[in-house]
Amino acid sequence: MAESTSDSRPGTPLTERSSRVAVARKLTRRAGREKAGAFLAEGAQAVGEALTAHADDRLRVRELFVTEHPRHAELAERAVLAGVPVREVTDKAAASLSETVTPQGVVAVCDLPRTDPVAALAQRPKLVAVLVGIADPGNAGTVVRVSDAAGAGAVLFAGDTVDAYNGKAVRASTGSLFHLPIARDRDVSAVLAACRDAGLRLVGADGYAAGDLDTADRAGELAEPTAWVFGSEAHGLSDEVKAQLDTTLRVPLYGQAESLNLATAAAVCLYSSARAQHR
Repeated sequence: MAESTSDSRPGTPLTERSSRVAVARKLTRRAGREKAGAFLAEGAQAVGEALTAHADDRLRVRELFVTEHPRHAELAERAVLAGVPVREVTDKAAASLSETVTPQGVVAVCDLPRTDPVAALAQRPKLVAVLVGIADPGNAGTVVRVSDAAGAGAVLFAGDTVDAYNGKAVRASTGSLFHLPIARDRDVSAVLAACRDAGLRLVGADGYAAGDLDTADRAGELAEPTAWVFGSEAHGLSDEVKAQLDTTLRVPLYGQAESLNLATAAAVCLYSSARAQHR
């Protein structure tokens, strides 16, 4: 399985000191991803989705690193058939490319998509998620996964939101990152304007909003093309952002819980719109 490279003998797995592994390891940092125009996808699910996207010409997989384990054989074979170079690596080398406690031993190096919000909204989707100032990569990746499951047409990262291609975010998306357009712009107003230009109603998720999902659903508002805007875990949406929205809504709480975390609230909001739009 292993390829011959300048820093290994033919058939010898690459170690963590290999130049190829060292170059790939730089992609665990945002600066390295931006400079190389690439990111890492770890684990069988993510790598499988990446190879499918590669086969469909939606994204290019540059190379695949795998440990010598029977469970990786199918992915390695798919990669070879797709013309993707496969590098066999030691367990320690695989661990150096992983940001998890238990590395899975299979990592793909993928081209970093360069999609802007206007391009992501070109098909005028009826449901979109906008993340503003989200700090936790796990939350961001989970919202991408939920958006995909709810049938959203894009996820937009605005302002100082965490990098969508952070290793933890990629893992949390469980492959959904490869299913729908992901775009970023640090100018929050520009992202919101792009949504409005695409015919989307801007609705912010706000735990202190006067209106809630139930009243909005009864009024038929959730069936409209919607961009759901979610704010930071700690502070929610700023007054400046809320002033640019059409409305804000809260998730009604019927029990005694004080609030919902970001990913759970996003799931409820997106699915409420998805159900209303599919009736």
